[in-house]
Amino acid sequence: MRLFLLAASLLAMQAAPAVISGERKLWHKVTLTWTGPEAAEDGAVNPFLDYRLIVTFTHSSGTRVLVPGYFAADGKAAQTSASSGNQWRAHFSPDKTGEWSYQAAFVKGPRVAVESGAGQPDSSIDGDKGAFKIGASDKRGVDFRAKGRLAYTGESFLRFAGNGEYFLKIGTDSPETLLAYKDFDNTITRKTPLKSYEPHVKDWRPGDPVWKDGKGKGLIGSLNYLASKGVNSISFLTFNTGGDGDNVWPHVKPEDKLRMDVSKLDQWQVVFDHAQARGLYLHFKLQEQENDDNRIGIEARTGDVPAAMDQGNTGVERKLYLRELIARFGYALALNWNLGEENTQSAEQQRDMARYIRDTDPYKSHIVVHTFPSWQDRVYEKLTGEQSVLTGASLQMMWDQVHQRTTQWIVASAKTGRKWVVANDEQGSAGHGVPLDDGYQGFAGKDRQGKPVHNMHDIRKRVLWGNLMAGGAGVEYYFGYQLAENDLVAEDFRSRDKSWDYARIAHEFFRTHRIPFWTMQGADGLIGNEQHTNAKFAFVKPNDIYLVYLADGGTTKLDLKDATGSFNVSWFNPRAGGPLRKGSVTKVKGGGAVELGAPPADPGEDWLAIVRR
Repeated sequence: MRLFLLAASLLAMQAAPAVISGERKLWHKVTLTWTGPEAAEDGAVNPFLDYRLIVTFTHSSGTRVLVPGYFAADGKAAQTSASSGNQWRAHFSPDKTGEWSYQAAFVKGPRVAVESGAGQPDSSIDGDKGAFKIGASDKRGVDFRAKGRLAYTGESFLRFAGNGEYFLKIGTDSPETLLAYKDFDNTITRKTPLKSYEPHVKDWRPGDPVWKDGKGKGLIGSLNYLASKGVNSISFLTFNTGGDGDNVWPHVKPEDKLRMDVSKLDQWQVVFDHAQARGLYLHFKLQEQENDDNRIGIEARTGDVPAAMDQGNTGVERKLYLRELIARFGYALALNWNLGEENTQSAEQQRDMARYIRDTDPYKSHIVVHTFPSWQDRVYEKLTGEQSVLTGASLQMMWDQVHQRTTQWIVASAKTGRKWVVANDEQGSAGHGVPLDDGYQGFAGKDRQGKPVHNMHDIRKRVLWGNLMAGGAGVEYYFGYQLAENDLVAEDFRSRDKSWDYARIAHEFFRTHRIPFWTMQGADGLIGNEQHTNAKFAFVKPNDIYLVYLADGGTTKLDLKDATGSFNVSWFNPRAGGPLRKGSVTKVKGGGAVELGAPPADPGEDWLAIVRR
């Protein structure tokens, strides 16, 4: 009898096995959920800070991935708005088919989530083991599960690990408060209004996700619209307490940065999963400038609430915040972690924050930083090469400086031996950014004060093609703040419908015509533009292919003195797309400078010449 009771007692102490859900396929999200200790967002024991769940996934080949887990309340909080429960969860996106095993480590103790080595094992989950098999993905098209994880490989472009495809970003940088959405639980505003995305409810389709009896259609519909236009990236702040919008944070209350809002974050996940399925890269802007607490040297506040975490350092608040985001969303296949918008932390603080992200993130996703245009030299020069674990730059500058600045940081990072992925994610002026389409709500090229602004054609020429022809990784469009549908209040992405078309045309050009952009480099000197002015750009793979963009039409010479053999000359229309066309010159030979001749039509418009062996 005593042996029986002892065996029963030992059995009761064993961890209950995880419930495994999701499609057990390559690159798909596999979710493990355990029944563990009862907890609550506001409990005496903090379920976010005082428990630590880490799951080790091991492939039969020996590959190991350590994934952080999180408190999931009742396990369905997106639908129930639960703030308490006994469900604990981890997400995993496997990079190999075949057999995977897992083992959970679950400990409890003060601040154990961010202080490794502390705490005591909790037998309700700790030690649970299991195995499952992963088959091939059945996804096709833009769905990232058809392509694999997007990874930094030491080059200037990110690459999908599954199909080897290289990525050019065509995205939206606005509204920065994308997540200030009225259908998310406990989302309030203290400055700018919350969004409904009512213009995009019509873009929601049966079968698309919703939560709580139909919420979410506006935002989900907006993602559908963007994807339909060829956009492949969205950008959003996840924390802007005290910032321009002051309406996005993952916490239950902005004054308590150690308590997360489970149902709100679950609802964010519904949106992010749909974005990935529609081929939309996730640009996580982890804080606004008002949150980094360094520019003015004192703690930034909104009322009596500190706007920054840990006075800009990577302390308990910041570590917990980053760990929670990585645990909940790090499995996503295409994303970057941006240290902050217009970031002014010290170089040491930036390095520490980036290192913590890299050490915590099991998938080692792309890490960038964004800063003021006038701060680029002082910020980026201290972070390139082996000075930090950053893998790229998120550039902000005036719209007519994109080509020059993109060139600068591609060249500077390459000189360190560690190339950065350089994107233009915000283009000034701050008030106007990428303006409305001509005619949208009567827009006629002037702001609300009646001042003329640059137009969508300037953006196409100097921003879009300016970045791409420098070897940049792509663009995200910022909407300014002095126009309708601006950076803080935008709800109708059709306000830039034509600009999305121009971006899609550029993206399709590289894919359709099999341009090996990942092997190419900016070479403006070959067309006599050593100063990288905005008149014309050259992007080349020497002795193989030469792209020459003429922003204002006309013609130019191309220096082929180091090339040999014959090359065909054709032309592409960046305004309308379509097949390549012939101009006045169809063939040239290497060995010297050659005339490219005139484009096929509209000599005063922008054209792209393709000189190919």
